[in-house]
Amino acid sequence: MPDALDLLRTRRSIKPREMTAPGPSSAELETILTIGARVPDHGKLAPWRFIVFEGDARARASEMIAKIFAAKNPNAQAAEIEKEKRRLTDAPLVIGVVSSAKPHPKVPAWEQELSAGASAMNIVTAATALGYGACWLTGWFAFDRDVLDALGLKAEEKLAGFVHIGTAMKPTEDRPRPVLSEIVTRF
Repeated sequence: MPDALDLLRTRRSIKPREMTAPGPSSAELETILTIGARVPDHGKLAPWRFIVFEGDARARASEMIAKIFAAKNPNAQAAEIEKEKRRLTDAPLVIGVVSSAKPHPKVPAWEQELSAGASAMNIVTAATALGYGACWLTGWFAFDRDVLDALGLKAEEKLAGFVHIGTAMKPTEDRPRPVLSEIVTRF
């Protein structure tokens, strides 16, 4: 397992199409989800939950996404629909992070949504620490109410994103990162 600071300094996203099996074992998945739930959570509200897509569930969910896409885009080409059928099938494991903000007099929804984002990042970091490639993505279907309903989200819930996890097929190059002098000010 890498040093924590080295891990954070070098972590990068791996595209799902550049992932393959194996994915995390059941024990590793439990570790990843446990770490995903260890985030700042003002009020102990647990304003997030997880949907695990593995095995055939990835194809079933992707097929549902494709059907909704086709219904909303009657002029879509067959290749476009086929692309939608692969949305969650590249990586062997996908975790949907659901933001489920709750009404609270002291904890605004925005803070709870940030907690869901922190949860998604912890999932990415935990998967990376275990030696897997990981990528946090959204896409049109992460914001489409019909897709969210079909995935079982409640009307007040949002999808923070899908974290794709698998074994990287090849080393990936880092992308340019922000120059600190351009993004840091001192008050």
